Amino acid sequence: MEHKMITSASGWRKVFAISCDENDNTTQISENDQILSGIAAEVFADYIIEKSSSPSVILGRDTRPTGKAICEAMLKVLVAKNIRVKYPGIIAAPEIMAYGKSASGFIYISASHNPIGHNGIKFGLDDGGVLNGTENARLVKALNEKCADDAEIERIKAILNEHKSPKTANSPEEARDEVQEILAQSQKSKVEAKAAYMSFSKEVISASSDQSEQEKLFSKIRQNLLSNKFGIIADMNGSARTLSIDKAVFKDAGISYYGLNDEPGKIVHAIIPEPENLVWCASEMERLQGEGKTEVKLGYMPDCDGDRGNIVFWNEKAKKAEVLKAQEVFALSVLSELAYMKYLDEVSAGGCGKNLAVAANCPTSMRIDEVTKAFGARLFRAEVGEANVVNLARKKRSEGFTVRILGEGSNGGNITHPAAVRDPLNTIFALVKLLVLRDSEEGGKKVKGLFHIWCDSQNLPYNNDFSLCDVIATLPVYCTTGVAEERAILKIKTTDHSVLKANFHKIFEEEWNCKKSELSSKYNIEGYEAIGTNGTEETRNLSDYSKNGKGGLKILFTDKNKSPLAYIWMRGSGTEPVFRVLCDVKGNNSAEEHELLDWERSMILKADKI
Repeated sequence: MEHKMITSASGWRKVFAISCDENDNTTQISENDQILSGIAAEVFADYIIEKSSSPSVILGRDTRPTGKAICEAMLKVLVAKNIRVKYPGIIAAPEIMAYGKSASGFIYISASHNPIGHNGIKFGLDDGGVLNGTENARLVKALNEKCADDAEIERIKAILNEHKSPKTANSPEEARDEVQEILAQSQKSKVEAKAAYMSFSKEVISASSDQSEQEKLFSKIRQNLLSNKFGIIADMNGSARTLSIDKAVFKDAGISYYGLNDEPGKIVHAIIPEPENLVWCASEMERLQGEGKTEVKLGYMPDCDGDRGNIVFWNEKAKKAEVLKAQEVFALSVLSELAYMKYLDEVSAGGCGKNLAVAANCPTSMRIDEVTKAFGARLFRAEVGEANVVNLARKKRSEGFTVRILGEGSNGGNITHPAAVRDPLNTIFALVKLLVLRDSEEGGKKVKGLFHIWCDSQNLPYNNDFSLCDVIATLPVYCTTGVAEERAILKIKTTDHSVLKANFHKIFEEEWNCKKSELSSKYNIEGYEAIGTNGTEETRNLSDYSKNGKGGLKILFTDKNKSPLAYIWMRGSGTEPVFRVLCDVKGNNSAEEHELLDWERSMILKADKI
C-alpha cells in the first residue's frame, strides 16, 4: 500500500478527504486511509512500548472534518496494543503538548495551515514537542515497512473491523467497551487538558514555575490596565482554539476578549494565518472601535491546530486596523522577551538576562540579528522546521546559553521556553508585556519598562506614553518576501535537490561575474557568502552547494566591509510539494528585494532545466 504522505518531522501529511480534493470538507476517509491511520498508530505504539514500562498516550485532533475518522481508527489500534489512552477530542496543539507531559507521549491529528481536505499526524513524547528528525526517521522506516507488507495491512484491517486486541480482549464486545469507555471519558480528559495548559501557559508567560511569581506578573498587568483598558479580538475561524483557554487566560490578566467565528469546526475562510486571511479580524476590530470599544488594540487569527497566530493591531495614528507582517511579529516578540529578561534582572536580581541567545530558522529576517545584538545576545540559525529550531535551542541550553525565545520568523509566531511549540497566547502576551510593563517603582527603586530598556539599547529617546506604532517605528528596517506570496513559491521538476543546487551553483557563479559591477553600483553589494542549514547545523562559506542536499541554502550579500546587506534563500518544502524562495534586504528598498528575488527565481528555473 502506497501511503503518499509527506513524512517530515514537523508532521506527516496528505489529502485524507475521500474525494482526494484538498478543498473538500467531507468527514469521510477511504478504507485505505483508515488502515493507514491504524498502521501509524501501531508504529507509534511500538515506539512508546519500547520506551516505557507503562505506556500511555494522549490522542487528540484539531477541527478538520476528517480528524474524527482518523482518531477512531487510531484509538482501536492503540487499545489493541494495550496502550492506556486519554482522548480529549478537539484540542489545540500547544494544549495537547502541555497535557502530553502527563503521559508517555501524544498523537495529534492535524495538518496545521494546509487546506481543509488535508490532514496529518504529529508525534511527541513527554517533553512538550514533536519528535526530532532522527526519531521521526525511525517511525517513517517502520511505517514504510508495514505499508509494504500485505500481512500487516490485513492484520490492521482485522483490528479495525473487529475492534479487539487478540492478546487482551476475550471478545469483540470487550474491546468495544474499552474504546467506548475512553470516548465516554473524553470530556473529563478535556477538563484535565485545559487545566494543565493554563498552568503551563502561566509558567511560560511569566518565565517562572513559582505560582507566586506568576501571580505577581498577572497582578501587575491587571493593576496597570485598571486606568488604561486593553482588549483583544480573536478570529478563531472554527479552529481548535475555540475550545481552549484563550478567553480565561485573558480574563485573568484583566484583558477584554472578543471572539469571532468561534464555533468549533465552522471554518469560514482559508486556514493559513497570512495577511490575506487576517482581513476579517481587522474588519471586526474596526467595527468594534467604531462602536466605542477603543480598548481593542490587538487581534489574532490562529491556524486550525492553534499553534500559529499572526497579529492585527490598531494603528492609533492612521486610525485603522493593520496586519503585522510575520517577520515583524517575530521581531517584536524577540525584542519583548529579551527585554523581559533584563527587566526580571532588575526586579528580582535573578540573573535571567545572562548569556542570552535566540534560535531562529535560516530565512528569518536579518532584523533579528540587529535586535539580538542590541541586547548582547547570540543568534543561532537552524534549517526550516519547528523541530529543528527547538532542538537547536535545546542544544544551546546544554552549552550554557539562556534561550528564552526561539522560532521561525519567516512564518510568524514564536516559541517561548519552556514551551516547545508556537503558541499565539505567548505571542500576544509578549506584546502585552511590552505595552503594559512600563516604567515603575519596585521595592523602592525605579525600574525601566520593556520598551524603555529597548530604547536605551538603541540610544533612542523614550517617552512613557507610547503605542505599538511607536514600538514598530523603532524596529530595524528590512524588506522581506512574504512566505505566502506567489513569488515565494516555485514548482520544479528536479527531485534530487543536490543536483538542482549543483546546477544552481554553476549558474550563480557565472551570472555573478557578469552582474557584480551592476550590483555594486546599484546596491553597494561587493561580495557574497554561501550558507547552508541542515537540521540544527549551519555551515558557513559553503564551497559545494550540492552538499546542502534538501537543506536551506542562503546566499548572503555583503558590502566592502563584509557587512550583510541582503540575502536570497531557497529550500524544498518538507510538508508541501513546492520549492520555496525568499529575499531579505536591509532598508526599505522593495525594488532591490524584487530584483534579487527575480534573479534567484530565474537561476533556479535554469538549473531545473539542465
